[in-house]
Amino acid sequence: MFNLIWSDFLYQPLFNVLIFLYNTIAGQNLGWAVVWLTVLLRVALLPLTIISEFTEVRRQKAAVEAEKAIVAYKNDRVAQKEIARKIMRKYHISPWAKVLMLGIQLLVLILLYQVFISGISGTRMARTLYPGVDYPGAINVDFYGFNIGTPHDIWWSGICAIYLLVSIYLERRSRRGWQRAEVFYWISFPLFTFAALWYLPMVKSLFILTTMVFSDIISLIRSAIRYAFKPAAVAKH
Repeated sequence: MFNLIWSDFLYQPLFNVLIFLYNTIAGQNLGWAVVWLTVLLRVALLPLTIISEFTEVRRQKAAVEAEKAIVAYKNDRVAQKEIARKIMRKYHISPWAKVLMLGIQLLVLILLYQVFISGISGTRMARTLYPGVDYPGAINVDFYGFNIGTPHDIWWSGICAIYLLVSIYLERRSRRGWQRAEVFYWISFPLFTFAALWYLPMVKSLFILTTMVFSDIISLIRSAIRYAFKPAAVAKH
């Protein structure tokens, strides 16, 4: 049953979308097909992204309220826990949207890995394609001089790590001082990401980098909209 669900309802649809993109807007370049697939996936996940953003705003408000409650009941652990539960219920904080979004992206990563180890050549590809998707012949896996199916690629895994390092810094630069744990996270997480992506086929780096860039573009758009409506909101008051 699991194999049937995996192959017929997960692997085969994603594989056909990838090859369809390869045949059409990607110009028969598998690297660009993966980029377009990632963008379409993130567009499809935008509702979950919006829900997750609203949850994060509520979580920040709840954190401020919880800090005040902890000060008020600093000598009563039981009261602190009870107040924390009430605050969570008050702001309806649930991480399900973010967890689901991350889970779907992880699933796509695993499916892409299976595609690149077994599915982009030979008779299996012909059997996997739907009747409406043209057989592309030999797949072009070259992406600006890099083979996206090859592991141990320093350049693209390095770009992802550096991008992540800069992103974390820009996100936290407004803070007056960094705690030791935050500095450790800032350095260790990009290093871990580099090691993991270096070990895997280069297509993983392309997927992760596209995901991060897309997320940052959405954040910039959200900030621009918030800034554009801020004067009007202030004027009303």
